Amino acid sequence: MMNDTLSPGTIGRRRAAPLPEQPPQLWKSVKPKKAYDAIIVGGGGHGLATAYYLAKNHGMTNIAVVEKGWLAGGNTARNTTIIRSNYLWDESAGIYEHSLKLWETLEEDLGYEMFFSQRGVLTLAHSVSDVRSKKRNLYANALNAIDSEWLTPAEVKKLVPIINISEDVRYPVHGATYQPRGGIAKHDWVAWGFAKAASDLGVDIIQGTEVTGFDIRNNTVHGVHTSQGSIAAGKVGLVAAGHSSLLAELAGFSIPIQSRPLQALVSPLLEQVLNTVVMSGAVHVYVSQAHKGELVMGAGTDAFNSYSQRGGFHVIEHQMAAALELFPIFARAQVLRTWGGIVDIAPDASPIIGLTPVENLFINTGWGTGGFKATPGSGWVMAHTMAHGTPHELNRPFALDRFVTGHLIDEHGAAGVAH
Repeated sequence: MMNDTLSPGTIGRRRAAPLPEQPPQLWKSVKPKKAYDAIIVGGGGHGLATAYYLAKNHGMTNIAVVEKGWLAGGNTARNTTIIRSNYLWDESAGIYEHSLKLWETLEEDLGYEMFFSQRGVLTLAHSVSDVRSKKRNLYANALNAIDSEWLTPAEVKKLVPIINISEDVRYPVHGATYQPRGGIAKHDWVAWGFAKAASDLGVDIIQGTEVTGFDIRNNTVHGVHTSQGSIAAGKVGLVAAGHSSLLAELAGFSIPIQSRPLQALVSPLLEQVLNTVVMSGAVHVYVSQAHKGELVMGAGTDAFNSYSQRGGFHVIEHQMAAALELFPIFARAQVLRTWGGIVDIAPDASPIIGLTPVENLFINTGWGTGGFKATPGSGWVMAHTMAHGTPHELNRPFALDRFVTGHLIDEHGAAGVAH
C-alpha cells in the first residue's frame, strides 16, 4: 500500500493486461488512383472516422484518405484521451452525446480493441461562482438526459481518496459534477481501429502525400493537387484540424480559426491510485491515470498561435504545481515525457462542420481541445453531410455561416480546462 509518496509498481485495482498482438499490416499501403468518388484530406481520427462511416453507412467505398505526414501523427496521438458529453448547450450536448453512445459500442463495431474505459469524469468547483456555473451545466445536462451528478466535497473524497479537500488551501474543493459514463481510450489504437475498418471496406489510405491545391472550376471542386500529382474527386472533405485554415485559403475562402499549441505530459508507470478523470478549471489541470499506470496531465493552451507542436515550459510548470495542490501524493512523481498538439480554436469554442462556399467541398474543423472525445460522432455527421450534400441534424447548427448570422454556440465555460 502507498502512504504519502508514489512509487513504481504493479497495477492495483485494475489489471495491467499485455497489449494484444498486432497483425503485420492493419491497412493496405496503396498508391493514389487517378480518381475517387470522395477524398478526405487529413488522416487523423476524424478523417478516418469520416471515411469509415462513408463506406459503412452510405456505401461509398471508392474513397481515399490523404495525409501529408503519417496516420494519426497530429492531435489524435497528441491529446489526453478524455471522453465525455456533459456540455452546456443543446447543440453541443446533442453531438457529444451521440459520440459517447458510439464510443460505447465502437470496439464491437470496428472489431478492434481501443481500451475504452468508462471510469467517469469529475469536474471540480472551487468557489461560489464556480459552483453556480457547474450546477447550471448540471441542470442543462438533466434536460438533455445526459448522466451528470453533483458531489459534495466528502463524496469527491470518497470517489478520489488521494485528493486534497482541505479548506486551508488556495482553492478549496466546494463540490464537483461527475459524469459516470465518461472516461478514456487509447488514442493511437482508436486511429488504427478506424484505419483498419475503413481499409477492410475498400478505402485507400495514402500517407506522405501533401495536398498543395484544389481543382476548382465554376465554383465546384473537381479534385486535389498533391505532392504525388493531381487526383480527381467528386467530393472533398477538409478534416485537417489546425491546418484547415491553410487548406481553406488554398480553396479561396477563410475560416475564423486560431491554431495554438496544447501541451501534456506523462509520468513513469506508477501504482494505480486514480481510478477516474479529474478536471479543475480554477487550479487549471486535468489528470487521469492510463491503463499501464502513467499519470496523464494537461492544462490550457499557450497564448500564441503556432504549428510547432511544442509550447512554453511555464505552462508545464503551472500544470504540475496545480496537480500537486490537488494531489500532494504526486510530489515524488517524475515527468517521463511531454508533447504538444496543434488545436484549432473557433471564436465560440465550438466546431465548424458542414458546407463551404465551394460546391462539393466540405469542412470539419474547430474542435479545439475537445476533438478526441468527438471522434466517432464527428465522422458520423461529416460522412452524412458529404454523402447527401446537406448537414445532418446534429451538425446543422455548426455551420460556417453562423459567424455571419450570429447564431454562435459559446462553449467556453463548459469546455472546462481547455476541454
